[in-house]
Amino acid sequence: MSQILKNYLLILVAFLLITNTSTVSSGGLDVNITNEISFIDVEHNGKEVRIQRNQSLDNLVNTEYAKTSRKCPPFCIQPYNLGNGVETIGELELLNYLKKSSSGDNSILIIDSRTKDWVKKGTIPGSINIPWTLLKPEAGADPFEVAELLEKKFGAINIEGLWNFSNAKTLVLFCNGMWCGQSPSSIKTLLRFGYPAEKLKWYRGGMQDWEILGLTVVK
Repeated sequence: MSQILKNYLLILVAFLLITNTSTVSSGGLDVNITNEISFIDVEHNGKEVRIQRNQSLDNLVNTEYAKTSRKCPPFCIQPYNLGNGVETIGELELLNYLKKSSSGDNSILIIDSRTKDWVKKGTIPGSINIPWTLLKPEAGADPFEVAELLEKKFGAINIEGLWNFSNAKTLVLFCNGMWCGQSPSSIKTLLRFGYPAEKLKWYRGGMQDWEILGLTVVK
């Protein structure tokens, strides 16, 4: 084998190794979201925020989500499936919705259903806070304010007292996780109002799973 051919093969092997490494550690990070995704950039309160996983291999979960036991009720384990056609999603699906929303897709709204005391501790970038108490009349929600939310935030149309949801947004709701009933409450209330189940998505893992995976949180 000639020296030229040997040199060519060495260069080819080196190129393949570099290409393979860059595919696995996309973006030069040690802790990626998937093999192909290192991070996504989203808009939060008018600012660009980068969502990625914590890069420290010694990082531990936020102590707010380290408890294994909470009083039930109200902190009871939620079912995986809320029924009625509402889709339960995971982190990658949520990230896809966040990316679409931040890229200008106004048909999607990501909602943190928790009360403000919880949100102050941190939330998912790209979401907005609409506490479950603002939607549920039984919890003191004002009917006129509920109607305003349905129209101005969610895109529903009120025609002579009847709601038309044909152009309503796809709502992706979350709260504290599998032990939290705040987003399920909002979803069940919206279903009762007539909101189409196919336009309601539930991130069951919520802040609990988001924090466990070391994903970016904003306050």
